[in-house]
Amino acid sequence: MFRSNLLYLSAAAIALAAAARPAAGQAVAPTPVPTDIQVPAGNTAYLKGYAMGTQNYVCLPGDAGLAWKFQGPQATVFYKFRWLGSDVLQQMITHFLSPNPMETGAPARATWQSSLDTSAVWAKKVKESSDPAYVAPGAIPWFLLQTTGVRSGPTGGASLTQTTYIQRVNTTGGVLSGTCTEAGSIQFVPYTAEYVFYQTSGSH
Repeated sequence: MFRSNLLYLSAAAIALAAAARPAAGQAVAPTPVPTDIQVPAGNTAYLKGYAMGTQNYVCLPGDAGLAWKFQGPQATVFYKFRWLGSDVLQQMITHFLSPNPMETGAPARATWQSSLDTSAVWAKKVKESSDPAYVAPGAIPWFLLQTTGVRSGPTGGASLTQTTYIQRVNTTGGVLSGTCTEAGSIQFVPYTAEYVFYQTSGSH
């Protein structure tokens, strides 16, 4: 009985996630953003996710003494949709920092990996904005990132491999305050954001 209930709930979660995703070829409404992080013409938003996680910092020595250095993000990205009058979050992507196998010798890149088919995309920041008309006080900047590599999942899953650009928008938190006093110490600062994934217009 318990196993049957688990199977039912798992099937329901998959069905809800599928219902939350846009149909093939259907564009996602992009978020209004400052001019300097707009995606170049010829690209269309195809996926949007709500992220909850931490921005991670490590205390390291420098020329002026100990200082906090950004280490990387660690977050889960969800589909967020309404169901029976309530917000439902269905995990779809994990977000972290990792080496891009397509860039030998390059620094680790921001990485997004599908929780459904394990396809992955790596991207680098090309522009950012802290425009107070958009970015909340005490929130990390909004970003425009450009894809530097993609990889299909082990069984051919490709849900993220068409990505050309990613925007980080609607951020809260993530900014570290305070002094750095112990080398090697780490701070995990909670943040939220929306990530908007773009593909070449006409792709699906």
